[in-house]
Amino acid sequence: MSTPPDPAVLYPDVAACGGLAAALRAAAEGRLDSVLAISPDSGSLMSASVTSTLPHREPLRISAWTHERRWSIRGEEPFQGSCLIDGETEDLAQVATAARAWHDGDSLDDIRRAAPFAHLTGCFEVPDLDPVRLVESEWQGLLQEARELEYSWQPQHQALVEAAYAEPALRALYPFTSHWALRFSSTTRPSLTLGSPCLSACSDGTYGVGTGFITPDLGVFATAPEAAALAVRHLPTGFGPVTLGRPAAP
Repeated sequence: MSTPPDPAVLYPDVAACGGLAAALRAAAEGRLDSVLAISPDSGSLMSASVTSTLPHREPLRISAWTHERRWSIRGEEPFQGSCLIDGETEDLAQVATAARAWHDGDSLDDIRRAAPFAHLTGCFEVPDLDPVRLVESEWQGLLQEARELEYSWQPQHQALVEAAYAEPALRALYPFTSHWALRFSSTTRPSLTLGSPCLSACSDGTYGVGTGFITPDLGVFATAPEAAALAVRHLPTGFGPVTLGRPAAP
């Protein structure tokens, strides 16, 4: 792997400002002057964060790329750490626009309209932490992720996620993936509860259902709906409704 260039060479304008946070304020032309934009150290050229007025938003993280001149953003909600918005661009002014909108509490759709490089993940904000809404947000994020994958097995994975979502009993549970196997929890993040069947897309184009991780000991099927239907039949009694998964006690 080639050695990355000196950040001061790749980002001379940021270096001239004294850091990425200061460069963001300069690119915003006054629109970030009253906003808390900080870098992990005062002279950091590579990262910064911008706070939000909304308590259910973490600070927007801005990161500079090391091998080419480009910036990435990531905005999360604090309870689960779910990503709500991300994106990459070569235009620091666009980053500043997204950061201001995130700070001001603009809707995710409005942030996308103001800064078109911003990508909405499909997850949506649930300020009151309603478990039913958190489940649906996670499903929407998972469905969008499956549709946007660029791997050769994307259609098979998408079919698996959509077949599971079509089953009301599975749709009512909190979904998550591990090594692209689809699993279900009776609690939300950050503390997941295991115990349900695991669905997986097999390398030969079939779909497996197992009691453990990936191993299809309950059956292998030609179609995703068949696999999802078997998973429903093997759900443990009393598994759900979904409750909040609380952080582990220190």
